[in-house]
Amino acid sequence: MANQTQVLVQSPFQIVSAVVPTVLLCGAAAMWAAGPLVGLAPQVAQAGGITFLCMSLWATGLLPEFVTALLFFALATLSGVGSTSGVFSGFGSSAFWLVLNGLIMGAAISKTGLGARVARAVARPLSGSYVRLIAGVVGISYGLAFVMPSNMGRITLLLPVMLALADEVRLVPGSRGRTGVVLAAGFGTFLLSTSILTANVPNLVLAGTVEALYTMPLGYVPYLVLHAPVLGVLKGLLLIGLIGLMFPDHVQPMARLATTAAPLTMAEWRLTVILAATLGLWVTDAWHGISPAWIGLAAAVLCLLPGVGFLPPEAFGQLNFRTIFYVAAILGLASMIRETGLGTLLGHGLLRVTPLDPRAPFWNFTALAGLTTVLSLAVPNGAPVLFTPMAAEAAAATGFGLFTVVMMSVLGFSTVLLPFQAPPILLALELGAVRLRDATRLSLVSAALTLLLLVPVDYLWWHWLGRL
Repeated sequence: MANQTQVLVQSPFQIVSAVVPTVLLCGAAAMWAAGPLVGLAPQVAQAGGITFLCMSLWATGLLPEFVTALLFFALATLSGVGSTSGVFSGFGSSAFWLVLNGLIMGAAISKTGLGARVARAVARPLSGSYVRLIAGVVGISYGLAFVMPSNMGRITLLLPVMLALADEVRLVPGSRGRTGVVLAAGFGTFLLSTSILTANVPNLVLAGTVEALYTMPLGYVPYLVLHAPVLGVLKGLLLIGLIGLMFPDHVQPMARLATTAAPLTMAEWRLTVILAATLGLWVTDAWHGISPAWIGLAAAVLCLLPGVGFLPPEAFGQLNFRTIFYVAAILGLASMIRETGLGTLLGHGLLRVTPLDPRAPFWNFTALAGLTTVLSLAVPNGAPVLFTPMAAEAAAATGFGLFTVVMMSVLGFSTVLLPFQAPPILLALELGAVRLRDATRLSLVSAALTLLLLVPVDYLWWHWLGRL
């Protein structure tokens, strides 16, 4: 009877999972065939059909993201809609290598125990009050983003430690305080990392798309200076305040123990040196001119070298390559959109319904921020691919510089309206056994306050920096 019940429960989802991709495929085929009838060039129609299909599948999650990625490569190459070098350009992008480097370095941090040691070291001081605990979790989430460029890796590392800390301070499962701790880790990990170039998949997709379309590499420090004060620090303070108000609770301070932590092992010392050197070279990239991707690659190689590194050869085969193929595919899709002229067509259409006026810079700023937020809701992680090709036209319509306009994407994908936009948040909810509706409440309120308060502050900050 239990097995029959399970089959009945799963059947609707299985039906949807089978039918919807077929419907989307038929819709893409219809766009492909009908394009020339409405005046579109055959290549543009084909690119539109492929883009519609892949973006819909990524947005709905009905197929695993790597399956959709492989589907894109198959359709784009079989149809000949884009050049082979363009379709597979994502594998040569710095964003692709940054993701791979992040996975390797994250595995090394977990393997050596360095991340758990740091989290345990700061756990006891955080147990003094509930607000201090939430602030500490958000702060640790942001701090880890500078040295561990993998959102999923940081969530996997951070959640068990923070849940153990919640147990120590008597925040029992199901309590508002425990929910607040999980949400602080999940939202703090994703939202704040958007202000650090190397710490988030959408950031890397943006960097790779801008580099491919405009031959304009993004620097680590300029990106950090532009986004960290508002999207990092101020949004972190906003997140702490909202969790404290929406999920209030009390904690029982942890008892002080006389025992001291064991000293760092040699592996932990070596990894600390590698991470410090990597971060130092990232911060000074404007001086030495080496891309953060190649600095990260050197650090990843050191983590794998026998006698020097921390990971056995078989550890490479255990990495999550799903994300890597997703990044490569979405960058190849961006190249196809540019090559076929679909990006220009989309830009004309979207900008036509987004009135812009060079004499109204604040309106232009808020309008583009709203546009990128809507695109991020429609296409999680993929908004830069749709917005960046139209950046040149938007820059001409607003009078802003090209760099300023492409950076508008960050305002969009850093504003999470619904949790499904951010897989790291969903992972945190699963690991922490938190209800989706609690996360949805927080995401809606934080998004509304971001648009009402932080976007105007961002405008003033960008203006002061001379970007507007």
